[in-house]
Amino acid sequence: MKHLWAPWRMEYILEKKQKGCIFCKKPTEKKDEGNLILYQNEYAFVMMNKFPYNNGHVMVVPKCHCADLNQLKDKEGRELLHLMKVSIQVLKKVFRPHGFNIGMNLGKIGGAGVEDHLHFHIVPRWMGDTNFMPILGETKVVPEYLEKTYQKLHSAFKGFSKKGRGQKGGQKR
Repeated sequence: MKHLWAPWRMEYILEKKQKGCIFCKKPTEKKDEGNLILYQNEYAFVMMNKFPYNNGHVMVVPKCHCADLNQLKDKEGRELLHLMKVSIQVLKKVFRPHGFNIGMNLGKIGGAGVEDHLHFHIVPRWMGDTNFMPILGETKVVPEYLEKTYQKLHSAFKGFSKKGRGQKGGQKR
């Protein structure tokens, strides 16, 4: 029997869970690279998933702390959708995927890891990217280090807006 080691998964399993909302804290810490934040606007930001389903897996997150899309103000919703569109353009440019899975998990039963702060997942997909590994080995192979992926995507996001990078933290609703 052959073994494929995926020690980074153990970090996720054993990681001490932070108190408070990561989506409210991380954009205000002024450590974008360390926090895997690729881009920020006034009402939303784009962040890489630290434990991705595929290479280039990003999340688009509103800065307001809410669990319901109906709680977003119109300008927040527009910016969230704008950053989703920009994220898709960046991912197409950098990785040339054949398609995407885009969605959100609402509530604990819906699979949300952070259930009280909504966020969209954008997962690039390629023809043949699903193979026997997730089925038989319960292992997903991600072919590139997060740091390298971050550098590629961060550079590409820089070209999309000259708009100011708002640093306002999340606010509960």
